[in-house]
Amino acid sequence: METISCAIVVFNEERNIEACLESAKWMDEIIVVDAFSTDRTVEICRRYTERIFQRPWQGFGPQKNFAIEQATSDWVFILDADERIPSDLKREIQSILEDQRPDSPVAFSVPRKNYFYGNWVMHAGCYPDYQLRLFRRGVGKLNDEEPHNKFIFEGRSGVLQTPLEHFTERTIDDHFRKFRNFTTLAAQERGKTKQHVRWADLLIRPIFTFYKYYIVRYGYKDGMPGFLISVFASMYTFVKYAKLWEQTSGVDQYRLKAGISQVEETTERPFTVPNKKSFEKAKLTGIGKKKF
Repeated sequence: METISCAIVVFNEERNIEACLESAKWMDEIIVVDAFSTDRTVEICRRYTERIFQRPWQGFGPQKNFAIEQATSDWVFILDADERIPSDLKREIQSILEDQRPDSPVAFSVPRKNYFYGNWVMHAGCYPDYQLRLFRRGVGKLNDEEPHNKFIFEGRSGVLQTPLEHFTERTIDDHFRKFRNFTTLAAQERGKTKQHVRWADLLIRPIFTFYKYYIVRYGYKDGMPGFLISVFASMYTFVKYAKLWEQTSGVDQYRLKAGISQVEETTERPFTVPNKKSFEKAKLTGIGKKKF
């Protein structure tokens, strides 16, 4: 049977990481790339692996690509800290590793169950939510589209049948922990192809997003969770385009002249690079990612 590595990038994930690692401990090696967490994340990771690397946060794509580069197994599975590999998915992956042929796929997408507020949400675009996570080492890498990178590779692809479990927003507060940084990254990415924000972008697009998620994608069938997800998707769209307007209208230049910092902080995952002082304060451990 061929071997497999699990690649995980983390920052302050002490509430998630143990269950994540527990579900992946059957793999041949676990690689953790930590962006200098200030909680117990690294301490917990040490119980499961010695292959822990600390480096400044440079974006989801660069962090995950670095983790992939550290892998030594035949295959790599990318896993997020708030995801779990159920036993049925484990067996399906193992069967793939046991039955490799010259014409076999080199990468596999996996369906994902997304849990919001303790409920598996089946509609509103939340399932099957395919993610390309399993691939033969060396066939490709993630691109630089933040915050939702795509894996670019050469060769045939396949689809797994058993879903990955994703325990995403457990509370309403969880939405806002990611909201600021994710909308900023999304606005920056959208700005690569769109230079002008119009009234319709701020008014019509959010309304259409709610309609798409709640009506077209049957979010109403999931009750209150489906409604809340649709509302947050609409909010995400509005804030993304509002920030894009800010970036393209000269407001950013005004902020810079006024000395107003645009650095945003998060307790989930950072996207700004820590400064030198941050590194000096960090405790070195001696050891060693849905578009609306």
